[in-house]
Amino acid sequence: MESKNLREMLIEAKDTSELMVDLAYASVFFDDPDMADEVDELESQISELVHDMRALCVVAVRNPREAEAMSAVLQVISAVERIGNDAVDIARIVTRRLGIPRELVVDMAAAEEISHRVEVADGSHFANRPLSSFELPTVTGLRVMAIRRGRSWIIDPDGEEILLPNDVLFLRGSPDGIERLRELAGASTYKPPEQIESATLTDLDRAIDTLVEMKNLSEVAVGLAYSALVYRDRSLAAEVRHLEDRLDEMNHRLELWVLRSASDGVDPSPLRGLLHLGTAAEDLGDQAQSMVWLVEKSSDLHPVLGIALGDTDDVVVRLPVAHESKAAGKSLAQLELPIEPGFNVLAIDRDGHYQYRPRSEVKLLPGDQVLASGPEEGREALAEMLGWNLVEDDEGEFELEPLS
Repeated sequence: MESKNLREMLIEAKDTSELMVDLAYASVFFDDPDMADEVDELESQISELVHDMRALCVVAVRNPREAEAMSAVLQVISAVERIGNDAVDIARIVTRRLGIPRELVVDMAAAEEISHRVEVADGSHFANRPLSSFELPTVTGLRVMAIRRGRSWIIDPDGEEILLPNDVLFLRGSPDGIERLRELAGASTYKPPEQIESATLTDLDRAIDTLVEMKNLSEVAVGLAYSALVYRDRSLAAEVRHLEDRLDEMNHRLELWVLRSASDGVDPSPLRGLLHLGTAAEDLGDQAQSMVWLVEKSSDLHPVLGIALGDTDDVVVRLPVAHESKAAGKSLAQLELPIEPGFNVLAIDRDGHYQYRPRSEVKLLPGDQVLASGPEEGREALAEMLGWNLVEDDEGEFELEPLS
């Protein structure tokens, strides 16, 4: 019973910390203080979870061998707590009015994964229907993070939540699904912020480009770290360490370019937000590295880690590309993975070398190993696309069988 309770709490803490990061970046993107305040509320929730999990870990240990295994669980709990703290630091850019340059919002809107919000119109497809009836992660590639209803918030809503007219949905995922999403919500056509063309590349441009890449790499590092723990994969752990080193170097460059841009006559007020974001992204990489250290150094990981981290709202899968599959030789854009079946590719392992957050023009080749995260209900469709049937055994484990 104790192990089950710990598993459930660890799942909730992981999901909550990831939701906090998503909401924090969205609060910056939309300059939304109310959403930033919700991140603070979630911090209280995760602090209680962390306290209860630590107490349970101490009580559950009965001998030195169990103590070693449980220490790994405590290290993951601490990393999850720090990830939540990083989210609070990001949200404080909004609540403390540190500011960010408009160019950063433009770059974030052009990313492979974006934040979006839409209001539910009266008489639309969404109005007065449960969220589950639309299967948004698989249909649009966007997942609802929160709903603002009047002055109240519904954080991480479940599928039974009825969408009401005037609800404001906050989502995260592929920009390719925005048109379909807004059609379902009865909203007007969306026009992303326009790119500001400049004849010369300034230090501020370099700082913003670096920060957007740091944001992406830090999120990939955390996703790969959880995967490394689930699969006990040392090669993934090594990749996370490599990403953490890159984030350190990029943060040093970011600080230099921000300071240099201030000397070019740029308003220094929003530059504080850039430095704040850079520090948070770099620390997310540190927490990912602290988790994979367990894979590299510890031979006795507690089984609850693999069970809990592999049994969350979004599943992480590692699937090879079969020679005769639909995916072989096609680009990620042609496959439209974020829309159907709703998965985002974290990395592609090609002959032992990883491509992180590959862009849409990258083609999948036979033998590639695809690491992707997405909704559990889309896992079988993704496997079929890559040339496999997923067969569940008596213990709930999945095996791959080639499609006939």
